[in-house]
Amino acid sequence: MALSYKKDTDDGFSQIYGNCSLLEERDVIQELDENCYCYVQNRTMHLQYVWSTVQIKVNSTETFKFVPISDKSNCRNSETVFEFAACAVRILWQSETSTETFINIKQYGEDICFKIQPFKKEPYIVSVKRKMLDGKILFLFVAGIFLFHFANSLSRSPKFFYLSGIVLGVLALLVFLLLTLKRFIPRHSTFWILMGGCWMSSLYFIYCFKENMQWLWSEHRNYLLGYFLAVGIISFATCYQHGPLTSELSITCFTWTLQLIAFALIYCGVTIPQVAYTIIAVSLCSKGLCYPLGAACHIGRKMKNYFKSKKLVIRCLTEEEYREQGETETVRALEELRSFCRNPDFPSWLAVSKLQSPHRFAGFVLGSSHVSPAETKAHDEEYGIGSIFLEQQLFDTRAESEQGEPANSIHEGGDDEDEQVLFPYGTEFC
Repeated sequence: MALSYKKDTDDGFSQIYGNCSLLEERDVIQELDENCYCYVQNRTMHLQYVWSTVQIKVNSTETFKFVPISDKSNCRNSETVFEFAACAVRILWQSETSTETFINIKQYGEDICFKIQPFKKEPYIVSVKRKMLDGKILFLFVAGIFLFHFANSLSRSPKFFYLSGIVLGVLALLVFLLLTLKRFIPRHSTFWILMGGCWMSSLYFIYCFKENMQWLWSEHRNYLLGYFLAVGIISFATCYQHGPLTSELSITCFTWTLQLIAFALIYCGVTIPQVAYTIIAVSLCSKGLCYPLGAACHIGRKMKNYFKSKKLVIRCLTEEEYREQGETETVRALEELRSFCRNPDFPSWLAVSKLQSPHRFAGFVLGSSHVSPAETKAHDEEYGIGSIFLEQQLFDTRAESEQGEPANSIHEGGDDEDEQVLFPYGTEFC
């Protein structure tokens, strides 16, 4: 690994950043004395760096102090009360001295300047490298997209409600306590004022925790684990006692809160602000277009079913349906035949000359029945109740069922009994 020494700065850079060394990608600088360094952001936008970060690493065999010297360190330049408070806490909450530190820089952000103050005359190394794909930033982006599109279903899940309560209690303890004590606050205006203050304080503590997370984890790991465990258990117990959300108003508010958090995750998960704004706008449009698209799909399915020919369904008729259909169709066909015979164009003389009973045909055309009383009586005697045809069908069925019985049951008992079993209706056949 090649080591380079302090760069010569030009006049323009020295006017802005003084005698600080300008850091660039793939730089490895070794120094012995106190010195300041600056990394100037590249203002040219490149989409391949959308999930890319630059990491500055400072390490040494002896302890040193890392001091940021950006404009934010001067609290007199703060424009708002929040910026002044953030600046004051940042000055009070400085990292302790260490032998190694890391700085992750997002693309297209602010320029970074810092000073390294070694306590002994030992060399320290400042290296700069680019991470083309930062896993943390990509994870925030994917989590934001997932949370936005599934916010409605997640807000109705009891398990996600308990998980959200634990996360809220750990990261925003003041907000969680205020929500727990909401029933004891009589006025809604007072509650919302307190809620705003708690959210501002919690967001700032989250910011401070993020900035000093590496130092806190390395120096106070046991305290962090104890805090996470104790607050997590208390938060889960409180949420379990309260129970999941049931009213539609609460579920809707929870859904909107999840979507706002999703927008924040998307913004933090992209290094180019313009790309983040575009993705958020597209997500909002896709959520708003779901209703028109659903209506269009419904209309399309209706039109498709309207113009599509229905598939024929073949079903066998029951005996009752078959009889009713036969009677209906017979009556209709006879009426059509009468209408045809009454037509003036019908060759009546030719038809009469070929019939055996012209008087009967004439009566049929005038409205009489097509079956004579004698034919009706003969049909009833042959196929009606008590007819010879019905008795033959009944006797044939009984004979077939008796022939299927086992032979040993037939030949049990004496001869008289055998004859009685074999021919129970013997007198009918004699």
